[in-house]
Amino acid sequence: MLSYYSSLSAEVYDLDKPIGKSFGDVEFYRERLAGSEGRILEPASGTGRLLVPLIEDGLHIDGFDSSAEMLDICRAHCKERGLHPKLFEADMETFRIDVQYDAIILPAGTFQLLAGREQAIKALKNFRKHLAPGGRLLIDLYVPQGFEIDRPKTRTWQTKKGEVITLESKTVEVDWIKQYSVSHNRYEKWQGGKLIQTELERFPMRWYGVEEFKLLLGSQNFEDIIVSSNYEYGQYPKNAERAVTFEAIAHN
Repeated sequence: MLSYYSSLSAEVYDLDKPIGKSFGDVEFYRERLAGSEGRILEPASGTGRLLVPLIEDGLHIDGFDSSAEMLDICRAHCKERGLHPKLFEADMETFRIDVQYDAIILPAGTFQLLAGREQAIKALKNFRKHLAPGGRLLIDLYVPQGFEIDRPKTRTWQTKKGEVITLESKTVEVDWIKQYSVSHNRYEKWQGGKLIQTELERFPMRWYGVEEFKLLLGSQNFEDIIVSSNYEYGQYPKNAERAVTFEAIAHN
């Protein structure tokens, strides 16, 4: 069975997207959450790229991830900075915690990792259940730019120990009707010219149209939906090249 965000994948994620690296989202979420005194939740918080700087801003943020390996790295980053957030292993559709949050945030397209429509709806229902009245849901989505089937792309990183990690990724399936793609990723770690670790990963992603996702949010009783593009608040997207952020309110 192919893995999903296991040890090499998590290590590459941390190398490629270190704490505080921003695509415009760190500044955007910092501004949108400024002044929040209640608790905030980041599902799929990964290795802490966004979570850590927001905690350092004084926000009270909990996080969870389905990958134990990602959480281990996140905990290490927090420990070295003297931070002690609540972090736990869980899935978006099924997590349970006895807290009602002021905000739930999903930056950088993490919601699209739920490749099945039923999964996505269950997750939205679950988010709604964990938001306090008037709480906000903020989700970033991306629209696909086109796919090259079975054409591998390779990237390389060097670790602090001098090891080399390579990633070969290729799209193996695109379903335009059900709106998802599947990529296969091969991670290899090399030391002194010898292969010391390898990992295969199946990586599905789902996409949505802008108005489609607004309707989906409305069907789960989210209201007052604001759409932003390229992390410019309230700017409706003009093309498919930018991140699209949805902000919605969970009223009574």
